Amino acid sequence: DTTRECLEAAVAACVPGRKLSDIGRAVQSIAEARGYALVREYAGHGIGTRMHEDPSVPNYVDASTLRRDVVLREGLCIAIEPMLNVGGAAVRTLDDDWTVVTQDGSLSAHWEDTVAVTKDGPRVLTRV
Repeated sequence: DTTRECLEAAVAACVPGRKLSDIGRAVQSIAEARGYALVREYAGHGIGTRMHEDPSVPNYVDASTLRRDVVLREGLCIAIEPMLNVGGAAVRTLDDDWTVVTQDGSLSAHWEDTVAVTKDGPRVLTRV
């Protein structure tokens, strides 16, 4: 439920003139206030002619994310992907080179949507 709430707050931040850091801040503020760890090895991303494009859409804000912050503009399409862990933030990939699990064996949750930034506000493209 918290991961989904983080996603909804991040989507609400997708309006022209706001910044990419506003998305990360929305996720981080809810997750950390409730005691969850944010997975930092993975992030959302731009969607265009290829699946994974710039910009990277992290679920947190720190000095490095602020250095590459961008202003959201109309027409930008991004995937927002909050990932929260009950235990520590560390994850590892299993031998199948696909499955990601928490390093400490704790529970984790992930939600994802693709959002277009429009003059009328965010438009979620992955929901019917």
